[in-house]
Parts: sequence; structure tokens; C-alpha cells
Amino acid sequence: MSLRVLVADDQGIVRAGFAAVIDAEEDMTVVGEAADGAAAVRLAEELAPDVIVMDVRMPELDGIAATRIITGPQDAPRVLVLTTFDLDAYVFDALRAGASGFLLKDVHASELLHGIRVVAAGESVLAPSATRRLIGHYASGAVAGTRTGSTPRELDSLTGRERNVLTLVASGLTNAEIAEQLGITVGTVKSHVNALLRKLGLRDRVQATILAYDLGLARPNPPGSHL
Repeated sequence: MSLRVLVADDQGIVRAGFAAVIDAEEDMTVVGEAADGAAAVRLAEELAPDVIVMDVRMPELDGIAATRIITGPQDAPRVLVLTTFDLDAYVFDALRAGASGFLLKDVHASELLHGIRVVAAGESVLAPSATRRLIGHYASGAVAGTRTGSTPRELDSLTGRERNVLTLVASGLTNAEIAEQLGITVGTVKSHVNALLRKLGLRDRVQATILAYDLGLARPNPPGSHL
């Protein structure tokens, strides 16, 4: 089955370009285009896309506000935010709003397509610059309280192994890397990830990472280390 993709951007030429790249893939279909955030919200409900490629700065309703509305219900589409502006506020607001990924518009087409597939699979994707600054802000204490629903008490529902997996997810490891480090199968890692997301009421690995940093389960890497 093809991934159903909705493209939201206020610039027609940009929408057309993204749509052409996406539609050229055998496993993807562009089911709609939106010129503003309000249209994105309406089309998300009408067309039930799997992934929405969302611009940040749009009229009527910006991409951050639209993302917050769209990702509210259960089984909501995944949102991949794309923007020309590599600004901290956009990164943090997009993730808090429920986006599963954040990329810059100057990414290569292959990176965009990879990002769509990744978020559709329930994973997360962040531009390297966004990842570095996100972790850097946690290191400096500049970001706090990004997760509103969970408390340390809720972590009591996790098994010891699930806590370990949560910490490794927050460090940016893939399921395969976590499996290798813990000496378990990738399928077991996926089961642990799904279980901890369910127990903590989280949508994806991005929210899990933010929660882990909020609660002190994960710490930023020292300067110069690999992120």
C-alpha cells in the first residue's frame, strides 16, 4: 500500500516541487495539497493521510498550531515539519506540538523521502543541526517542562528494561543499535519501545526523548562527543 501524503505550504511552487518528488515514488501518493494551516487541518480530517509534510510559516493558521490540532486525536497522521528557518523556537515548538520530525527545506530529495518513510513507520527524524541545539539547550538548562503529561511517578509503570530502552532511545540510538548494546533482538526492542510509549502516553520517539531529558533519565553528551 502506498503512503498517503498531504503537502502543506503557502508557496505554490514549493508545494508543486514537493508533490512531484513524492508522487514519483512507487510507495507514496500525494492525496492533497494545502496552502495554509487551516486547510491542512481540514484536509487532514477529510483525506486521512499517513504523513503530512508541513511548512511552519503559513497564513490563516501557522504550521505549529496546525500540527498541534492535527496530532491531538488518537491514530492521527504523522507530521514532518519542513522550514527554511533553522531557528530554535521552531524546532522546540514543532516537537512540543507533536511533530515526529523536523527538516530544513534545503535537504536533498532523498533525505525528504527517507524522512517521510521514517515518520510513517513510527520513528522520528531531526535535522542534525536541530538535534545538536536541542541537546545543547538541555545541557544549558534553557529548555524545561516540554512534556506536560507525565511525571516521575508514571515511570513506575515501566520495567527496568523499558527504562533502559527509554534512556537509549533518548541518546539517539536506533532499534538495531539498542538491540546490539543490550544483547536482545530488534523485535524485542520494538516491543519495549511500543510498551513504554503506550504506558507513558507518548506518540513517538521524539516525545520519548524529550521526556527522558525532562526527567533526567538522559543527559547531553559532553562537548565534542558524537550525537
